[in-house]
Amino acid sequence: MVRGSAYTVTTVAHDIYDQDGLTTGHNHEFMRDRRFVAAYQRGVAAAGCDYGWHWRVHIGLWAARTAVRLPGDFVECGVNRGFMSSAIMEDLSWDRTGKRFYLLDTFQGLDERYVSDDERAEGILEKNSTLMASGFYVQGAESVRRNFAQWRDVTIIEGAIPDTLSQAGTGPFAFLHLDLNCAPPEVAALHYFWPKLVTGAVVLLDDYGYAGYRQQRLAMDAAAERLGVTVASLPTGQGLLIKPESDACA
Repeated sequence: MVRGSAYTVTTVAHDIYDQDGLTTGHNHEFMRDRRFVAAYQRGVAAAGCDYGWHWRVHIGLWAARTAVRLPGDFVECGVNRGFMSSAIMEDLSWDRTGKRFYLLDTFQGLDERYVSDDERAEGILEKNSTLMASGFYVQGAESVRRNFAQWRDVTIIEGAIPDTLSQAGTGPFAFLHLDLNCAPPEVAALHYFWPKLVTGAVVLLDDYGYAGYRQQRLAMDAAAERLGVTVASLPTGQGLLIKPESDACA
């Protein structure tokens, strides 16, 4: 029991959300919502495993539902097996949206050319090797292409960012999801897409506040400052940006 100045809250063990670095007694009934369950399970099917990302995916779905009302296509930089993007496309009944989803990744882990010195010092390349060896990172895009063959209007772009950014079309864009696990490519992607985002476009940063990714947060804070905005740090470890009207693309 937690006592406050104005109220008393009692939490029961089975009401606690405790996974993916987040522990809270706050309401998470969204996990039983049929639409959420269907979307989440499609993400699990894409990954071949349940990562316990329920609240993180809940935020991703909210962001996508917000962005789908705006003109512009969707982009995800850092796809891996497609957990988040598959959940989003299932949730939005993608073929009915009239939008295109651009999915960019090396599909073979980090490209060492674009790892910062600070990240190297913190062991990011060793972490990358571990994730590759464990099978968490996909090796090759073929299985990913099969996963997304369910939907039309999907463009899978294989290769390192920033090299491939120009292949993602000219915009406009309404949704940008950055999950590259490495600071320099994320900053490059944000700066590339920012002028192509419409007013109110949603930018979701997967690792912004997540444990072990401090260099990404520092780099994205600096990038956001240059753009005249600030990142909302979410308890899921994600970061959130909304494109302000004054900076909208023509």
